[in-house]
Amino acid sequence: MMRFKYIPILLTVLSLLALPVAVTQAEELPAPIKAIVARGATIVGPFDAPSGLRGYAARYNGQGIALYLTADGKHVLIGTLFDAQGEDLTRAPLDKLVYEPLAKEMWARMENSTWIADGSDDAPRIVYMFSDPNCPYCNMFWNQARPWVESGKVQVRHIMVGMLRADSAGKSAALLTAKQPEAALKEHEAAGNASKLKALESIPAEVQKQLDANLALMSELGGMATPAIFYLDDNGRLKMQQGVPQAQGLAEIMGPR
Repeated sequence: MMRFKYIPILLTVLSLLALPVAVTQAEELPAPIKAIVARGATIVGPFDAPSGLRGYAARYNGQGIALYLTADGKHVLIGTLFDAQGEDLTRAPLDKLVYEPLAKEMWARMENSTWIADGSDDAPRIVYMFSDPNCPYCNMFWNQARPWVESGKVQVRHIMVGMLRADSAGKSAALLTAKQPEAALKEHEAAGNASKLKALESIPAEVQKQLDANLALMSELGGMATPAIFYLDDNGRLKMQQGVPQAQGLAEIMGPR
């Protein structure tokens, strides 16, 4: 089994996404690189490397890995390359060739899912959250987010799922089909345990399809429970917070207060 040193936060998420091979077959891959491909790696693209090495960015089990082909073309090294000053020479090409495209792919999938907005459409920061109406921790995060949402700095998009209780899907459907879903969500979350939200007894087929798609997306992205929170850090890297964040994590998710 291959093991690699470069492991960003979202490996469990990325490992569940299957994307097409990004490298054209116009260039014949060297034999050592082919051997790594035979073990399950997907070559994304080449990049410049020092000292006669030739770099290849690849995905393996969702991880971004760097392959360094030796000058004689007969051997390949896998791992992180540092220079004499201790600078990581591997992070930048992996970010550009592997993680940035994957982040855009995942962000677009969440954007195209079925969600309810909490906050201004003009908010400069977007946070996605897989949310179950019966989830007390989702309610805790809703309360944590109030200063950022009410100041117009953040919009939290609740991707509704139904997984915790028998009536969760019915309650999510009730929110999605409300005349004003945003207002219905706010009323439900603000009430907390006193919420009077009633589950739909019969969920329209189209809404059930949306809920099923949301739950499948959550699973594909590595979310194991609600809330599963996705956001972009200051460097534009996609990250996930599973569960209610602590103070430091909250500041990273929401940005300056």
